[in-house]
Amino acid sequence: MPLPHPVVRSLLRRKGRRTHRLFTFEGPSLLAEALSAGIELVEIRATAEALGDPALAEARARGIPVVEISTRTLRSISDVETPTGIVAVARIDERPLDEVLGSPGLVLLLAGVADPGNAGTLVRAAEAFGASAVLFGAGGIDPHGPKVVRAAMGSLFRIPHAVAPAGSLPEAAKSHGRTIVVADRTGTPLPVFRFPERPILAVGAERGGVQAWLGGTWDQAVAIPHAGPTESLNAAVAGSIVLYEWSIRTSFHARP
Repeated sequence: MPLPHPVVRSLLRRKGRRTHRLFTFEGPSLLAEALSAGIELVEIRATAEALGDPALAEARARGIPVVEISTRTLRSISDVETPTGIVAVARIDERPLDEVLGSPGLVLLLAGVADPGNAGTLVRAAEAFGASAVLFGAGGIDPHGPKVVRAAMGSLFRIPHAVAPAGSLPEAAKSHGRTIVVADRTGTPLPVFRFPERPILAVGAERGGVQAWLGGTWDQAVAIPHAGPTESLNAAVAGSIVLYEWSIRTSFHARP
């Protein structure tokens, strides 16, 4: 049986997603990414005009229910001005915090990042530059909000992620042998910064930084030198720069 329409509509809000442990995303491109990544899809709703899409044919072949709905009904479960005609319902797959912290390599922490575009871009950068997982700071952006999922462009389907509470994270990080490194303008300049072996890279909101979320509890800080008078960089830009620098020093061995 298809999910009740009010349930699917409620997934546009954080409360609905948390209640039902489901989220939605839109469009054939993200659907193809989800199918490729093996995301658990509960059902797909599509207009008559979209039913011929190849991604829907693959979904049907896998036994995923495809429900035809009117354009008007689809608009009520879409968060975009011009819906693509396809809305998929997927099960939330957040990992336990200990599993994420126990993984090798760098873990990216979104410490109070509130902008969904920045959050999604950071998830993409984390995957692109070889991070093992992403932590979303509790109280910040919802990892499965429609705009975050859209901005991540499929990376959220592939990279392990979890939600981390601020109060217990430092102790949990320590128990897993991890060092919390914050991106902060007061830190050691990136060109001379030495990354620890198992870092948690914390990126905060552009103006407030990580202070508001972590409360000053971290191990090291790294800064990106500015050539001009710009006060701060966009969170996604700053995080991507540090992630790239970490990747070329560790994964690609391009620098000593």
